[in-house]
Amino acid sequence: MPDTSTAQQARDEDAILRLVADTAPAMLAYFDAETRACRFANARYAEHFGHTMQSIVGMDVRDVVGEPIWTQIEPYLNSVAVDSTQTLRYTRQVENEIGRLQHIEAVLRPHEEKGVLKGVVALMTDVSHHHLATQQIRDSEERMRKFAAITTEAIVLHRDGVIMDGNDALSRLVGYSLDELRGTPVLDYVAPEARLRALQNMRSEREDRLESVVVHKNGQLVPVEIEASTMPGEKDRHRIVLLRDLTANLQTRQRMDYLTQHDLLTHLPNRARLNHLLADAIARAAGEQSRLAVLSLDLDQFKSVNDSLSHQAGDLLLCELAQRLRSTVGTQDIVARTGSDDFVIVLPDNPSLLETEALLARLRATAEAPYLIEGTQLVISVSVGVAMYPKDGKCPASLLSNAEAAMQMAKSRGRSFSQFYTPALESRATRMLMQEQMLRNAVERGEFELHYQPQTLMQTGELAGFEALVRWRHPHRGLVSPDEFIGFAENRGLIAAVDRWVLNQACRQAHAWQQQGFPAIPVAVNLSAQEFRQRDVVKEVAQALADTGLEACYLHIEVTETTLMLSGNQMQQTLHALKALGVGLAIDDFGTGYSSLAYLRKHPIDRLKIDRSFVTDLPHNPDAAAIVNAIVQMGQSLHLEILAEGVESTEQLDMLREMGCAMMQGFLVSAPLPAEQASAWMSQHCQLLQRQ
Repeated sequence: MPDTSTAQQARDEDAILRLVADTAPAMLAYFDAETRACRFANARYAEHFGHTMQSIVGMDVRDVVGEPIWTQIEPYLNSVAVDSTQTLRYTRQVENEIGRLQHIEAVLRPHEEKGVLKGVVALMTDVSHHHLATQQIRDSEERMRKFAAITTEAIVLHRDGVIMDGNDALSRLVGYSLDELRGTPVLDYVAPEARLRALQNMRSEREDRLESVVVHKNGQLVPVEIEASTMPGEKDRHRIVLLRDLTANLQTRQRMDYLTQHDLLTHLPNRARLNHLLADAIARAAGEQSRLAVLSLDLDQFKSVNDSLSHQAGDLLLCELAQRLRSTVGTQDIVARTGSDDFVIVLPDNPSLLETEALLARLRATAEAPYLIEGTQLVISVSVGVAMYPKDGKCPASLLSNAEAAMQMAKSRGRSFSQFYTPALESRATRMLMQEQMLRNAVERGEFELHYQPQTLMQTGELAGFEALVRWRHPHRGLVSPDEFIGFAENRGLIAAVDRWVLNQACRQAHAWQQQGFPAIPVAVNLSAQEFRQRDVVKEVAQALADTGLEACYLHIEVTETTLMLSGNQMQQTLHALKALGVGLAIDDFGTGYSSLAYLRKHPIDRLKIDRSFVTDLPHNPDAAAIVNAIVQMGQSLHLEILAEGVESTEQLDMLREMGCAMMQGFLVSAPLPAEQASAWMSQHCQLLQRQ
């Protein structure tokens, strides 16, 4: 009689094995080698083929798996009977009960005892998720391959500085084929002067942008912008690097820099460029303890040329004069156009008084020789003032101011005179002190008033805002434009009081218009550089808004490019704080300074105002059109509002509209108006738009 405890233990072990087999995520079965009948199958295996664990036992393997699978495994079963060491592994696709395709991996492994084949173990696993992940990786790699092939930006993949792969754009950028590039150090293609920074960036695994230079196969240096990212791996780390060719951008930037630093008509340096050139010349002269001369030259009665002939004739005359001046002075001398008919010449090579007087004589002879303009012979005269460094001034502002004062004295004596600056001209300083006192009194007596110039949308004519422009109601001279006193107020430290008055009055008027039922539109005010450098602008603006009840979104503050450039990090912090208040921010007279994308990226600017000097030359001056179009395109790419100042003709409007400029301001819409007249203009304008 069998040991009941042993039998019970065997049954328990069978039950445990059955539990384990049914719990496993795989499908398991065992087939007898001699009969090929199923002797065991777990629940998953049986259900997969449409059976139960009880019904599948004893079934022939061919009946269990069906004909398609049988054709796959029959050769194996025949061969394993001869060689019982073979294992079969294959993957097949089946549709499950909901019609979704499954990938099943099957393993058939022989079971032998003492060299005799007893049976075959069948192990099947659903590997659909692995297959899906593999396919997704392949699809992703294919997408990346296609993207890398069509993108114009070069892509390089390197490990420890050795190039592993790249795209066609990389080959075009450096002139080497991908086969030539693979396996070579990436730094071999970086210009020597840029390699240290590139190496530091690579070792630190930084992922910010930087500008660098790569070397083309033909030796040409190519400026690029680089972005890199580290891709971690199980054993090593890769760097994927994207390179953008900056050649076109650099050429455009250089062209814009040239155009914004030179007079568009004569291509001579403009006033901004002159200030930098003169500052450099003074620094060299100070180091060498030498002299330099500054000549301020003005055409006598130039207005009569424009009036009697045409503005085009006047432009031709100025261009011819510029060429004559340039050809008369030395190669190291500076000739600049600073105004309509105003020129400045700088002699930096230690000229004596006699040498300066001799050059004056040559300049006058050259400038006053007859001109043939549009078939008409013209004879002009020039007045010249001279200031000498270091005797008459030690900075650009004082030398230019004193040279101009001497020129005005020469002009007062009649035509074709020259005048060296002398201390006797200091009587002008006395007049300036009187003007300063009158300006102080104007602040205290409330002699300032605001005029408002409309800003409209080009496409619809809809009113978009006003710019508040300050005027001085002079007790003797009447209404004085800001050009005559703002610069003086800045020099004398009086501009802060003027700025505060303008800010508060503009906010007060904008809120009053809203209370009267007019459309809620912003008002723009100009704040000086001194206001940003010397005062808490954010606090003053917040106080003005609180005192007047105007919402911050209806106040726009305009600053010049020069203010942005000279005010450093303090300006950036102030502008971000103003932006946090909700105030709109604009760059005024854009294009006249050192226009820089860096400043546009760094500061939270909402609007660019194209300077009227460029708009005035539309549509006839191609250089002006190029600058305006570049500013519009640049502003649009940065999602900034673009407003053109000084629009005075329908031709200018049409060209600006075609370029995509969104807003305009100028006499074509309206001159600056006192508050009451601006109210009447708004009423009439709104009614006109409603009728349209």
